[in-house]
Amino acid sequence: MLPVLAVLPQLQAALAGNLPVALVAPPGAGKTTAVPPALLGEEWASVGKLILLSPRRLAARAAAERMAEQLGEPVGQTIGYRTRLDARTSAATRIEVVTEGIFTRMLVSDPELMGVAGVLFDEVHERSLDSDFALALTLEARAALRPDLRLLLMSATLDVAGFATIIPGLVQVESQGRMFPVELRHIGRNPADRLEDAMAAAIRTALATERGSILAFLPGVAEIERTAERLEARLPADTDLFRLHGTREASDQRAAIAPPPPGRRKIVLATSIAETSITIDGVQVVIDSGLSRRPQLDRSVGLSRLVTVRSSQAAVTQRAGRAGRTAPGLAIRLWEAAETLGRVPFDPPEIMEADLAGLVLDCARWGVPDPASLPWRDPPPAAAVIEAQGRLRAMSAIDETDRVTPHGERLAALPMAPEQANMLVTAAQRGHGLLAARIAVLMGERGLGGRSDDIEQRLAGWARERGQRAEAARKLAQRWARAVGATETDISIESAGEVLALGYPDRVARRRGNAFLMANGRAVAPPPDSPLARCDWIVVGDASGSAAGARLLLGAPLHGDVEKILASRIENRAVFAFDPATSGVTAETQRRLGAITLARQPVERPDAARIRAVLLDAVAERGLGQLPWGDAAIALRARFAFAAAHGLDLPASDDDALLATRDDWLAPLLGRRLVDLQDVALAEALLNRLDWSQRQRLDTFAPGRFTTPAGSSHAIDYAADSGPAVDMRVQALFGLARHPMVANGRVPLTLRLTSPAGRPIQVTKDLPGFWTGSWAEVKKELKGRYPKHPWPDNPLDAPPTLRAKRPGQ
Repeated sequence: MLPVLAVLPQLQAALAGNLPVALVAPPGAGKTTAVPPALLGEEWASVGKLILLSPRRLAARAAAERMAEQLGEPVGQTIGYRTRLDARTSAATRIEVVTEGIFTRMLVSDPELMGVAGVLFDEVHERSLDSDFALALTLEARAALRPDLRLLLMSATLDVAGFATIIPGLVQVESQGRMFPVELRHIGRNPADRLEDAMAAAIRTALATERGSILAFLPGVAEIERTAERLEARLPADTDLFRLHGTREASDQRAAIAPPPPGRRKIVLATSIAETSITIDGVQVVIDSGLSRRPQLDRSVGLSRLVTVRSSQAAVTQRAGRAGRTAPGLAIRLWEAAETLGRVPFDPPEIMEADLAGLVLDCARWGVPDPASLPWRDPPPAAAVIEAQGRLRAMSAIDETDRVTPHGERLAALPMAPEQANMLVTAAQRGHGLLAARIAVLMGERGLGGRSDDIEQRLAGWARERGQRAEAARKLAQRWARAVGATETDISIESAGEVLALGYPDRVARRRGNAFLMANGRAVAPPPDSPLARCDWIVVGDASGSAAGARLLLGAPLHGDVEKILASRIENRAVFAFDPATSGVTAETQRRLGAITLARQPVERPDAARIRAVLLDAVAERGLGQLPWGDAAIALRARFAFAAAHGLDLPASDDDALLATRDDWLAPLLGRRLVDLQDVALAEALLNRLDWSQRQRLDTFAPGRFTTPAGSSHAIDYAADSGPAVDMRVQALFGLARHPMVANGRVPLTLRLTSPAGRPIQVTKDLPGFWTGSWAEVKKELKGRYPKHPWPDNPLDAPPTLRAKRPGQ
């Protein structure tokens, strides 16, 4: 008996009382395939069907087929399913397994969920964007429209407390598992080795030393294919090799999860698709790379990129559990044991990293312009919502108040991203609806039509394919084309780029060397052997990698006159830019497609105000060091800094303060180039920031010059390391008994005394002490070297002078 059946009475009682339930059941307990059929006889279930949400197409189909098999029926009668490419339902269907995205669209179209008695969320811990959104909408509908709608959450690793914060009265029902013991064996991996080499070696060792079939987890399709290449030539005679990922034909996927024939073993190379929801019969050994691939949206350009990351602790625990479903098993991990604790406990919710345009559009249709108002486990990031709203407004899907428009309703009715829907709707108006529908299908189905990065080649390859997946995809494209009123029966492949540009005008790209510059300002590079590498213009459908080095994954050549095709997106504008080489401003009229310059010519009479604004911005961005500071301005800034440091109340004159007020003091000085600024003008502009009384206080507190008893005037160096300092001939200070001070008598000047020839002889902050101390020794040396100058024994009694002795003295 399946373990989950032991808690079935408790589960049924809670649902009969219309309480929301969280069922926590380990893998193998039977929650996915045993619970839904057991609920069909409940009185509350007689009013409609049960919707079972599944995170993946493969899992949805497999669950439906397994439940139908248990009832002795074909799929499509009591048990049915619906996925993006396939559906098996009828009027007799009582349990419908659907993927989460399809259910979200069902709910937005029919908030009351007429004919539905209960919604069961399977593997809810995965926290996909569609799952989180579906749950938020279900809770809203249950609270306002369908209080009788039953709600059941199911998972092996369910954070019940977290969900209870948004689901009042959530009842926890916990089932024991039927897991056999699984040995964990960490064998590590040399970082210098390629992943597929390490995985192939681990699989060969396990084949030779262990019993049962092998399930190996790899991050993506490319790693699966490379690992398969290393294994296929050396497989034992009794072993079959299968690949399991979302792009495989349904028949291949069924074969991968089916039990091996008697006397044979199987190796299944899988992505994370095999972590949950499905059981692969006969597996006793799991070999885990410890890696996953997750999409992350680059919000600045609206492009998602696939990032390889370390799998979370929850994910690797789920993977290991696959080895203990039918017998004691072994989980081999290609990392060291200590590393497991350093992994994140759970994968981050997809809502934190995903493209939210579709979600925001559906919220607008739901009547919620602000998605944050829905009951989320984790609210969508505000910046991501704002960015998505901007893109939706640009395609006229929502208005300025974030309400859905009639055009937005048309887009939302199509089960695809808003940009793709906009492409389809717009292309249909131009007679290319079927082509746009096929492109939209290709963009969502990796491997369909081959693996070329050229959409034209993929379309041609798909037309030649006759498999079940290719045929289902063609039917899907036909349905989408009919949905937008397209009537054509054939397509013109060479128009693919023009059609793709309707949905992604910001991804139109022009060749620049070995890469392409997109209209959104980012660069993307095709592989050197790509047919797109030789094109002058392309449209990027998909790319991966950082903004500095994005790699083209899918695109189409753009034939014909780009300016004609994209006339509505091209603009003429005056562009003023700072030129660091000349410290001036270039001014030209540019004909542009976003960041791509199509033509340019100089502006004959550039606007002086625009030039000033560019120069001011350049100073703000690059710092005050862009200005040609001379001695006078530098000395004045040093006086300001000294005065501020010693408590004088004046307007702040540090870098931040000067940059913040640059429009007031700097703007009036500016011409065409920063380098043309005069030092005296800069100093005067800084000084003009003070009113008359502030200038007086500054001159008293931190005078710019020191006048000697002999009448000579000397600039005070307020930037000196030793404090304010002044250079002068020692004879100019004869008769001075008090040391010169600044800062209202609190700071002594550093006197750098020199000989008549200007050579340094003494540095002092205590002039009276110098006269009565070391002057006698200094005098002897100076008297011998400069005999024509007066060197009195007592300088306090001597008159200050800058002259030599008169003859006869």
